[in-house]
Amino acid sequence: MTTLENIKQTAVQAGSVALWATGQSGFLIKSPGGTVLALDPYLTESCQAVGAEYGFNFTRLTPSPIAASELAGLIDGYLLTHTHGDHLDPETLAGYQAAGGKGPYVAPMETVDKLQSLGVPTDQILPIWPNKSHTIGDITVQATFAIPFGGDDLTHIGYLVKISGGPVIYFTGDTAYHDLLSDAVGPHKPDLLVAVVNGAFRNMGPAEAARLAKELKVARVIPCHHNLFPDNSLPTAIFHTNLKTIGLGDLLLEARDGEKIVFTPATVQPSA
Repeated sequence: MTTLENIKQTAVQAGSVALWATGQSGFLIKSPGGTVLALDPYLTESCQAVGAEYGFNFTRLTPSPIAASELAGLIDGYLLTHTHGDHLDPETLAGYQAAGGKGPYVAPMETVDKLQSLGVPTDQILPIWPNKSHTIGDITVQATFAIPFGGDDLTHIGYLVKISGGPVIYFTGDTAYHDLLSDAVGPHKPDLLVAVVNGAFRNMGPAEAARLAKELKVARVIPCHHNLFPDNSLPTAIFHTNLKTIGLGDLLLEARDGEKIVFTPATVQPSA
């Protein structure tokens, strides 16, 4: 069964959420009401040329589990955290648009500008900023604070994804560690943390992501943004070790690209 078929055929039970990792920080999210959202979908090899320009090998280590064109007619919203090409991928966007995709695109302000420069009509864009929220179907998304990589884009965000009658998932987006992350997100009581763990590009490293999981008292944590490119790779085992050292080894939940994870606050059911 293809990833597209799996998503379409999955009926999510009340109180749960289904997730499919697509590479880097990309995820497809499906709710009990059948709402499907794409978060930072990077589904091409466009970063290969960008990396080569700076001496990095950003060739995909695993193929994309779904084509950009397949998002059209599947997703009900296209969420973006910032403008970098492995998050707002121009080629993924172009493939989605060519197949008839029209968003809505939920994005912070510098990403709004980038979307418009890539030909996305303004009426298809829902601007968002920390503490601002939008509701799409039975999912409410709220932007959260994030610390950017550099001055090229200072409006990085993360997302709280709130499933109506179900779990709250915190996607950190690309961010360094700061105690304001847990201060801002803690009151929303996230059940699941999806955290970047690649410290080489000023993001949280494994120890910092484990610390954030402890501060937020989440039920499980999924590491991301650490295993798609050769020059941005870190074994999941290193993050697991950091969880173990603070007594949280059981929290690790590994998301393999294209494989479904069904999560509820009480149980987690990885499946093909």
